[in-house]
Amino acid sequence: MLLTKYTHACVRLENDGEVLVIDPGSFSEVDQALQGAGTVLVTHEHADHVDLERLPAILAASASIQVYAPAVVAEQLRGWDHAAAERIHTVEPGEAFEVPGFRIRTFGGQHALIHPLIPMVANVGYLVNETVYHPGDSFIVPDGLTAPVVLVPIHAPWNKVSEVIDFITAMRAGRAFPIHDGLLNETGRGLVEKHLASFGARYGTRYERLDPLQSVEL
Repeated sequence: MLLTKYTHACVRLENDGEVLVIDPGSFSEVDQALQGAGTVLVTHEHADHVDLERLPAILAASASIQVYAPAVVAEQLRGWDHAAAERIHTVEPGEAFEVPGFRIRTFGGQHALIHPLIPMVANVGYLVNETVYHPGDSFIVPDGLTAPVVLVPIHAPWNKVSEVIDFITAMRAGRAFPIHDGLLNETGRGLVEKHLASFGARYGTRYERLDPLQSVEL
């Protein structure tokens, strides 16, 4: 399985000729990421995870792309394009389903707390082919799950370095790659990644930097 990272939180997975994209948001190269995609997974409604200006047009131009998202996002997309409504699916935590080339399990429930005065939103984490876990904007560690690869939100308005370290050490994945890094400059990234590489190694996790548009075989 080939994983390609795009700017911020978007990743593309390719397996047996099929393409799955997670979180094509407004900070990412959405058009490039979705070329040839058959399935789109959205973790939550924030614009940096789903670009509601570009995604509806891409859906309208395709007769086959299937989208799986929490209820709020699914309803928004159906409102944009009624013709594509049957290809837009609502998902919740605790589900399992298959799409061409991929098996999906869902976890989580809520976005991490940003501030007590900012309302919580739904957030769904996705485990793909029992291999790659994308948590969205959450540090929920799925009960009983040890994923070989974890995508780690390394910087956000809702997290701090200690929480990122706790997440990467709790997941016990063999490999970890960064997501949610679009607001970091090189100085900040270096500081965070130094800790993640050091603490991850103590718990058997190899943290590996991926730059936008960089791919890695899993």
